[in-house]
Amino acid sequence: MFFASDNTSAAAPSVMSAVLAANEGYARGYGADPIMARVTAELRAMFEAPDAVVHLVATGTAANALALATFIQPWQAVFCHRHAHIAEDECGAPEFFTNGAKLALVDGAHGKMTPEALTQALGSTGESGVHGVQRGILSLTNVTEAGTVYTPAEIAALTALAKERGLPCHLDGARFANALVATGATPAQMTWQAGIDAVSFGGTKNGCLGVEAVVIFDPAKDWELQLRRKRGGHLFSKNRFLAAQMEGYLQDGAWLHLAEHANAMATRLATGLAAIPDATQRHPVQANMMFPEWPEGTHERLEAAGAVYYRFPAPAGREGARLVTSWSTTEADVDAFLAAFAT
Repeated sequence: MFFASDNTSAAAPSVMSAVLAANEGYARGYGADPIMARVTAELRAMFEAPDAVVHLVATGTAANALALATFIQPWQAVFCHRHAHIAEDECGAPEFFTNGAKLALVDGAHGKMTPEALTQALGSTGESGVHGVQRGILSLTNVTEAGTVYTPAEIAALTALAKERGLPCHLDGARFANALVATGATPAQMTWQAGIDAVSFGGTKNGCLGVEAVVIFDPAKDWELQLRRKRGGHLFSKNRFLAAQMEGYLQDGAWLHLAEHANAMATRLATGLAAIPDATQRHPVQANMMFPEWPEGTHERLEAAGAVYYRFPAPAGREGARLVTSWSTTEADVDAFLAAFAT
């Protein structure tokens, strides 16, 4: 009954097998290994972008911060949701790697910014000449920090507003696979076809040991991204072990199968919670993360039964939680958690 996060699960078998295979013999360092060449080709084909820039890092924070820094200047703003991961969970890394760019926080229910809120934010930034922060880049998150999902059409509506101002657009895809299987979209439809210029393609939360891909659809950005990655301390000498993880992750569509299972377990859990008296959901459950609320005293009963999850603030008389399912969550885990409400 471990629902603290999907990044607490073990690595998927295909990933571990690929890493063990990569451990045989020697390979050139810093991304010159043959596995990296195959991964690059695979991701380009998957995104239907033959000239895309593909580089690997070990963390989602690095992927986001390096991608953003490659596109903007220190005096510009990153437009993101008020509760985006880059705003609340990255310890100022985007500001650090961009050398001081400001995060312009945009509102919207259930973790999703609205076109109206983005229009207002864009209109109130960069209007005071040299005295004010200038418009820089739009950053969206899919799956959002509320566990909700943007459709490609919703992404396109927001990027269109940014493009009207000449701004590039970034997608934080730490749970990209979960968003894809939730919407039925293709990687291309979710990204460059919807106006996205760069994506942080996540692996760690969905069965990898620790690897994320920075994918940029403008090949002219390649050299700058490489320099920023090296200068920021995120160029692995033994890159083959990052590449091997990604290759095992992509093998035979494993990344989508893993996400499908995680989402299915979340649906099972949410359906069960809907039948629990006085249990409600703060946000729609659309992928593999949810934020239920229940009466006071429930935490102690669930945790005594062995449940592990994050407690979240809730109104007086209520308790809140964040529950995240993963590729390795079982039906037995879900059913035992639901049974604990009756103990």
